Amino acid sequence: MLVYCEDGHLNISNAAAENAIRPFTVGSRNWLFADSPKGAKASAIYYSLIESAKANGLEPFEYLSHILKELPYADTVEKLEQLLPWSVKASKG
Repeated sequence: MLVYCEDGHLNISNAAAENAIRPFTVGSRNWLFADSPKGAKASAIYYSLIESAKANGLEPFEYLSHILKELPYADTVEKLEQLLPWSVKASKG
């Protein structure tokens, strides 16, 4: 570990990691108001969709609008897979 630190490849700032999780941790206050297990599960799904869209370079509102419009027509596994954020990004890019 000491050799790695002396080599200069270790970034002493964890600001990038903190910035990546900040929206998620700020939202955690809202979890106090999930008054049922189903509400907590719905919140978890919603946060997962939003963060997955962001991680794949998509604008979350546009991504959610897209999948909510297309989901009723996704009657096969392949069509569902096309709605995943990395597949949407590939088709738009």
